[in-house]
Amino acid sequence: MLKQEVRDVLENNILRFWIDRMQDDEHGGFFGRIDNNNVLHADADKGAILNARILWTFSAAYRVLHKPIYLEMANRAKRYFIDHFIDPKYGGVYWSLDYKGQPKDTKKQFYAIGFAIYGLSEYARATDNKESLMHAIRLYHCIEEHALDPEHGGYIEAMTRDWQPIADMRLSEHDANYPKSQNTHLHILEPYTNLYRIWPSAELKKSLRNIIDIFTDKILNPETNHLDLFFDMDWKRGAGQQESYGHDIECSWLMHEAALVLGDREVLSKVEPIVKMVARASEKGLNTDGSMIHEANLTAGTIDDDLHWWVQAEAVVGFINLYQHFHYESAFHKALRLWEYIKDYLIDYKHGEWYWSRYSDGTLNTVDDKAGFWKCPYHNSRMCLEILERF
Repeated sequence: MLKQEVRDVLENNILRFWIDRMQDDEHGGFFGRIDNNNVLHADADKGAILNARILWTFSAAYRVLHKPIYLEMANRAKRYFIDHFIDPKYGGVYWSLDYKGQPKDTKKQFYAIGFAIYGLSEYARATDNKESLMHAIRLYHCIEEHALDPEHGGYIEAMTRDWQPIADMRLSEHDANYPKSQNTHLHILEPYTNLYRIWPSAELKKSLRNIIDIFTDKILNPETNHLDLFFDMDWKRGAGQQESYGHDIECSWLMHEAALVLGDREVLSKVEPIVKMVARASEKGLNTDGSMIHEANLTAGTIDDDLHWWVQAEAVVGFINLYQHFHYESAFHKALRLWEYIKDYLIDYKHGEWYWSRYSDGTLNTVDDKAGFWKCPYHNSRMCLEILERF
């Protein structure tokens, strides 16, 4: 029953929206924005995050479901990304393009380069395409050359187009300006894992093991079992005591996936107890109706109790991961309650896709996008695909 429901939502609600509404036939690739009133903004900038996640989504959908339309969309996304987002002069990936496909913000955010690897490696995994794999490997070397901190370990956030230091390293206006973050490390771990599936080189194996150690030894707060968010170069924790429940539960299963794909028993024995602890810590964000709030800053005494689409989707996968690998029946029931919340309150059955969020009082967020720079078909489609593959 669950598999039938998520496949229907995946194909007829999520993927169909992006196929029907987001293809830019005039300028190529995909439009940059549809707002939450379902109005297309054809002149919106095109973000690297959005386009890399579209590439990942349709590549993964084709790999799992084998439908030609998904391959067609993945081909479109791959060609546009390689031709427009990859910097032919300095390497790496532009942060954004204008709506015509010309470079707009040319900074090199390593989070975006990570997602480029994720999308390109998934396309190569689905199609055995050598060009896509080549670019994914080049971007891996780009991160290792320019972002890796040889003294303290881990990866910095950003640089200029030509790899010079940049003052504002923030991923978005909502983030604190620190040189290292949990979020960027999470989305370097994720693509390195995926690339290792198809390119199990000794150097990538070392990188993957190192970044797993960064999570277990640096990012994990041993006093709270949450994953802290911002750090100085020497891993001093910054920006106050913050807890991001969505990132906690997402990281729990992505860290576990990385250890499983790496295939190192020593690493796995170290990671699995932490996976369970971090997932359990994330439950602090659960509401009585089964939904999960976003985050809290305990130092400032503030709570973001909005119910974001991506948090609910990642929590479903995280709790199903606990059920699948550790046989926690209670975790499966938590995943089902989250799925019921998604079905009842976040899926737009009339226009397609999912709403960004609902506020804590249950009212709909009508401000944030239906599709845009950060609103992509990745968290929700991945949730569906994970369920289809795991069961």
